[in-house]
Amino acid sequence: MSLSDLVSLLEPLQREEGMHPSDIEGVSVLTCHESHGRSPLIYEPSLIFIAQGKKIGYLGDRVIEYNPGHYLVQTLPLPFECETYAEEGKPLLGISVSIDLVILAELVHSSLPVNGLPTDHDLSPKPMDSVAMTPGMQEAVSRLVRALHDPIDARVMGTARVREVIYEALKGEQGSALSALILNQGNYSRVIRILSQLHKSFDQGVTVESLADQANMSVSNFHKHFKEVTRCSPLQYLKRLRLIKARLLLSHDDLNVGQTALAVGYKSINQFSRDYKSYFGTPPKQDVRP
Repeated sequence: MSLSDLVSLLEPLQREEGMHPSDIEGVSVLTCHESHGRSPLIYEPSLIFIAQGKKIGYLGDRVIEYNPGHYLVQTLPLPFECETYAEEGKPLLGISVSIDLVILAELVHSSLPVNGLPTDHDLSPKPMDSVAMTPGMQEAVSRLVRALHDPIDARVMGTARVREVIYEALKGEQGSALSALILNQGNYSRVIRILSQLHKSFDQGVTVESLADQANMSVSNFHKHFKEVTRCSPLQYLKRLRLIKARLLLSHDDLNVGQTALAVGYKSINQFSRDYKSYFGTPPKQDVRP
């Protein structure tokens, strides 16, 4: 299966600009007819495959390109910045597959060596990286996309096709990062647990000391490993998370700027407005839903 074949399979599934759910749960089709400049966003844990066009992600000091024939392995919902490139008549085409933790857990435990954990499980994986599609992954993704062409295939075979794609990713270069979501071993997994808590309670006041205590780590050790994973400090991460959540609230809910600021944990509306404009380049009132 060539990359041009995958493009041909995706072309009939194009919709308006953006990422849209498909007939298979957790699978979305991505179409971008225009290039988009660098802007902050956040993806839920997923595998994002690019067949045509190009994306560049910026996570702190890291630059992550995912070109045609590559896929982004996003194991954590990290705030980052992204650029999208498309050409006239050749839109960016891709597909996103959510990482189902139940399926992932079954695959991880089934693939463990008979003597237990792999010897490199204490290494610090990258929570987000671009990986070239192997022939096995190209075939798995193509079978998944083909299932989207028939509602019955999507309903009957959808879960199996998703499982196959996740398994191919687990075998790939980012397999250790995916396994770490399940195995709960080492400092990396401690940071993962804290990130999960922050996403559930981002509107609550926290301190680095309390987060380190929850992770059962010293403050200095926690700060070091947190920054290795997220490329920013815990409080910087929380601020970015709150601001991205605020942008979603402003554009999708009937909340004004003040209500949004309080909803994401800001006590000062003025501070919220300053931080919002600094991060997104526009004041929050400009993003309020009409």
